[in-house]
Amino acid sequence: MASLETAAEHERILREIESTDTNCIGPTLRSVYDGQEHGLFMEKLDARIRNHDREIEKMCNHHFQGFVDSITELLKVRGEAQKLKVSQVTETNGHLQENGKEVKAHRQCRVQQRNIATTIDKLTHCLPGNTQTLSLTALFQMLCLCRYYPALRTLEQLEQTCLPKAGQYRFCSIMAENIPKLRIQIRDTAMSQLRDFLESIRKHSDKIGQTAMKQVHKHPETLWAEKVQLTCSHSQEMTDLLNVKYSYSEMSSADEQYLEVPGAQDLVDFSPVYRCLHIYTVLGLRDVFENYYRKQRRKQARLVLQPHSNMHETLEGYRRYFNQIVGFFVVEDHVLHTTQGLVNRAYVEELWELALSKIVAALRTHSSYCDDPDLVLDLKNLIVLFADTLQGYGFPVSQLFDMLLEMREQYGEILLKRWNVTFRQVIDQDNYSPIPVSTEEEYRQYTSQCPFQDPELEKLPFPKKLPFSEFVPKVYCQLKEFIYACLKYSEDLHLSSTEVDDMIRKSTNLLLTRTLSHCLQYAIKKKNVGLAELVQVIINTTHLEQSCHFLEEFISNITNVPPDTVNATKLYGTSTFKDARHAAEAEIYTSLNAKIDQFLQLADYDWMAAVPGGENLAASDYLIDLIAFLKSTFSVFTNLPGKVAQTACMSSCKHISTSLMQLLLDPEVRQISMGALHQLDTDVKECESFARAGPVAGFQGDTLLLAFSDLRQLLDLFTQWDWSTYLADYGKPTCKYLRVNPHTALALLEKMKETSRKNNVFAQFRKTDRDRQKLIDTIIKQLRNLIAQHHT
Repeated sequence: MASLETAAEHERILREIESTDTNCIGPTLRSVYDGQEHGLFMEKLDARIRNHDREIEKMCNHHFQGFVDSITELLKVRGEAQKLKVSQVTETNGHLQENGKEVKAHRQCRVQQRNIATTIDKLTHCLPGNTQTLSLTALFQMLCLCRYYPALRTLEQLEQTCLPKAGQYRFCSIMAENIPKLRIQIRDTAMSQLRDFLESIRKHSDKIGQTAMKQVHKHPETLWAEKVQLTCSHSQEMTDLLNVKYSYSEMSSADEQYLEVPGAQDLVDFSPVYRCLHIYTVLGLRDVFENYYRKQRRKQARLVLQPHSNMHETLEGYRRYFNQIVGFFVVEDHVLHTTQGLVNRAYVEELWELALSKIVAALRTHSSYCDDPDLVLDLKNLIVLFADTLQGYGFPVSQLFDMLLEMREQYGEILLKRWNVTFRQVIDQDNYSPIPVSTEEEYRQYTSQCPFQDPELEKLPFPKKLPFSEFVPKVYCQLKEFIYACLKYSEDLHLSSTEVDDMIRKSTNLLLTRTLSHCLQYAIKKKNVGLAELVQVIINTTHLEQSCHFLEEFISNITNVPPDTVNATKLYGTSTFKDARHAAEAEIYTSLNAKIDQFLQLADYDWMAAVPGGENLAASDYLIDLIAFLKSTFSVFTNLPGKVAQTACMSSCKHISTSLMQLLLDPEVRQISMGALHQLDTDVKECESFARAGPVAGFQGDTLLLAFSDLRQLLDLFTQWDWSTYLADYGKPTCKYLRVNPHTALALLEKMKETSRKNNVFAQFRKTDRDRQKLIDTIIKQLRNLIAQHHT
């Protein structure tokens, strides 16, 4: 029992030690030492200490990782805080200190002004002569608010009225000395604001001009001059409102209808001009200000009027150039109508005359580089808009429209170059074949593109062929497109319908007589053009010639000018297509003759051939091939006009006859036998048979045989040896050999004489040969006498 009580007592003492403050632990320990079991108590105390150590260790182990993490995060926070302090906080502090200087200066200034104002208020109550009515504080407030005109009036009142009444105070003399300095300060400040204004309008001229031209483009009947004129009634109001920013808010409600589109006054603050003008007027320096303003604006005008070197490359370059010029003169016009004499009409007109000459010169130079008709047309429209805009402000623009008429010639030349390329492409792409149509829709499509009416063709069933090739509808459509292009340029040039009609007709005539005519000549003269292509060219030009009066009507319809108007220019299309057709016809004749010459080059006559016996001679092979070629060629001429085919046929026959005659009379052929003449006679008979068969319809009787009459009579004279008749009837209208020239007969006879002389070496031993030789000599002698008689 004693041990249990002792253990309980020890337990109680340990609890007291654990729960009691260390200052009161003494009595508790004394009770331990008063007993006899203090050794046992020490054992229990050691056990309790060990238990607490184990609990502390467990607790530390439990919270150690969190402690380590917290320390790590704390170290990171310290690094970031250091960075924040070095960079952002220091920089922010620097900016704050820098900005605070200005605030500090303003604060000091305000404190100083407040002190000055307080001092002045106190002084005004001490000044004699009722000078307390002066508000020097208001003067400094005006200067701070940039109300310079009222400030000048206040200075004038101080100098002329108040200071003389104040007496001979020292501060009065100081104020009197500072008044001129204040005036100079006000003048310099106003001039600085004017320079800023001049720089501002230099930058905003492009926008002002763009807005003005846009307004005229959208509402051409509403001229901006009306808006500016309205501001004239407010010029006196401006005099009273110079201390505030000028705007249209002071205008009456009747003027607000013109403010739908922003004007110069909405884009630029004009108050510095009015303010500076009145300040210099009050200071007696109005002339100085006017001269300075005009001088600076002249310099700006020269800069505005100087175009960029690459202005001609794009329409935007021209647009910027015009916008700046319009903006410049809109500002000048606005200043003219809202100030009293700063600029006058003579000055503005002088500037405009200078600008107009430079504008026209620049446009002439830069437009000459342009070779794109679309760009020239857009430029023309832009110049018209530019002219209309400035005309609305009262500037004369007749020179601009005169220059546009000059540009019309350049535009026409550029169009001619473009259409020259177009026509050549049409020619190169054409197949020179009649257009096949298989349906009614195709037929109507082609006939709608170009005027064509053929009742007989319309009756034929499908499929059928139009007589012309694709060249005709394409060229006709291009002619109409050219006329439309000319009409577009003539719009808005303030020309009468008659002038527009005359311009279009002259341009169209140039297209027909120069461009299209040269292209047709190109089509006719280019290499590898066959007879079929030439025939198609003739057919095409015939149809285009017939469509010329439809072009006349087309121009009259779009210009509203009747074609029978007096002095109206007529189209030269008929003569153009007629000339082209004649050139194609001549080319056909030339081509046919060239082809005939190729066949004739194959001719290989034996000029020393013996006289044939009783057998019939056959025509030469080359001639048979030639006639076969002519038959096939003339069969293609069915679609040609009758006269063309007949002329071609007659020309071919004449060329054959002439060529055969030249073969006989060729100087290189020195000898001709009678057998050779018989062979040539057979070939001529083959040609006559071809002519008699009528290869081309339309010849009356034996008209085509006349082409061979010269050769026929010559051969008959020699083959029949009918010299007596020839010599007896020579010169008579009824002569059988009327077409035989004695020179020709003599030359041929001389060749036969040479043949007879060389082939008959022993002619002197045969009487018949001697007689024939004498006969030839006799005929030669008679022919020479005949020639001599007719020559004399």
